[in-house]
Amino acid sequence: MENYQDINAAAIDRWCGEGWEWGQPVSHEVWLRAKAGSWDVLLTPTKPVPHEWFGDLAGKRVLGLASGGGQQIPIFAALGAKCTVLDYSPMQCESERIVAEREGYEVEILRADMTQPLPFSDETFDLIFHPVSNCYIEDVRPVFRECWRVLKAGGALLSGLDNGVNYIVGEDETAIVRGLPFNPLKDPALYAESMRSDDGVQCSTSRSAASSRQASGSRTSTRTQTAPAACTRLAFQPSGRPARSKPNQKAFERKEFAVLREFAGRFREASGLGGA
Repeated sequence: MENYQDINAAAIDRWCGEGWEWGQPVSHEVWLRAKAGSWDVLLTPTKPVPHEWFGDLAGKRVLGLASGGGQQIPIFAALGAKCTVLDYSPMQCESERIVAEREGYEVEILRADMTQPLPFSDETFDLIFHPVSNCYIEDVRPVFRECWRVLKAGGALLSGLDNGVNYIVGEDETAIVRGLPFNPLKDPALYAESMRSDDGVQCSTSRSAASSRQASGSRTSTRTQTAPAACTRLAFQPSGRPARSKPNQKAFERKEFAVLREFAGRFREASGLGGA
C-alpha cells in the first residue's frame, strides 16, 4: 500500500487545483488590510479565532503546522511575525511562496510530513498555528510530542480539531450511517471507498487535546483549556467538517465540546505530562 501521507498530499493538490476553499491564497487587498490592522484567520471552517488568543505577534516566531495555502501565514507576516510554514502538499507550499513573493516578506517554507520528527531545535517557536488536520493522520500523539518540544516555555499551540462526528453520518448529514472509529487503513472497504471518492485517507482515530505551559511555571506544567484563552496557553476550537463539503454548522456546534475531556487526556498522555 502506498504511504498514506503521500496519498493525502496528492489528494490535497488535486483539491487545490479544483478550487478547494482551503487552498486559495489571500488576495493583495486582504494582505493590505492586515497590514493596516484589519484581519481575521480561521482554525476551523466557520469561526474566526479571537484576536486576544494571539497577543502581539510583532517579532514572534510562528510555525504554521500543516498550514500551507497562503491563507494564515501571510496575515501573521503582515502583523510582524517571523514565520515558518510546514506542509506536505507541494501546491500548498507553492501558494505560500507565491504570496510571500508578491507581498515582499520573508517566510521559511518546508515541505515535510508532520507525523515525523519536526526539523527544528527545542524551544524554537512562540506560537504554533495548526488548522484542522488531525483527521488526515492516523495518530496525533507524535505530533503533540513534537509541538511540545519545539514550543518555547509559555508558548501557545492554537489548533483546530476534527471531533470525528462527520464520519458517522452520510454526505447529506441527515442520518447516522456508521460507527467509530473510522480508519480506512484498518478497513479495506473504507479504503476502497475513500480512494473512489478522492477523499484521501482520513481517520477519526486521531484524538487531540489542549494543554499549556505557563510562562512563569515549570516546563512540565499544564492546564487544559476548553474555551478561548490567553495566548500564553494552548487554546483551541473543535472543528466542523474538514473535507471538501460545506459544514453543517448547527449540528457540529451542538456536539463540538462533547469530546474535549478525552482530547485533553490524550494530549497529556502523549506529552508525558500527567496531571490536570
